[in-house]
Amino acid sequence: MPRPSVREQLVEAAMECFHERGFNGTGIQDIARTAGVPKGSVYNHFDSKEALAAEVMDRYAVSCKMEMLRDETLAPVPRIRAHFEYLAADLERFSFERGCLFGNFGTELSNQSAMLRGKVDTGLRLWTSAVTEVLEEARAAGALATALTPDQLGRFLVNAWGGAVLRAKVVGTRAPLDGFFEVFDSLVA
Repeated sequence: MPRPSVREQLVEAAMECFHERGFNGTGIQDIARTAGVPKGSVYNHFDSKEALAAEVMDRYAVSCKMEMLRDETLAPVPRIRAHFEYLAADLERFSFERGCLFGNFGTELSNQSAMLRGKVDTGLRLWTSAVTEVLEEARAAGALATALTPDQLGRFLVNAWGGAVLRAKVVGTRAPLDGFFEVFDSLVA
């Protein structure tokens, strides 16, 4: 009888561990223990911890609810704001200790792993593109209060969000995110 696949459990456990302790602070044993499986199970499904982390990065965007940006039942500007508010609430749920996995991996691994640097870059590019598309809708509807192009503003918002998340993680409060929303409202609303 074939053994049941625990791949999904491992990916979920790895995402949790990497988010809490970072890539370098997480061992294969930590992931296996969190998943409730033997350590060897990790290597039955992934060639390396780096390969598992790459899978985590591929799936991380789903947990960030990027599909909210495609929800045309909301006008473009409230849609973008709702997306960032969702992310803020998720950060607050973990007392601002976890931060953003794109940012965490980007700062921790950009000089260690070309593959993971590429995964982070791809994730950030896809997110920026999704934000930019909604900003283009807002511009077409006459709802942008800035002379910046949607592309410039999209890149700025994703980059500024990353900085605000890092700062919130450092100070342990929502204040940097509130500062982000103040600027968001002045540029976008």
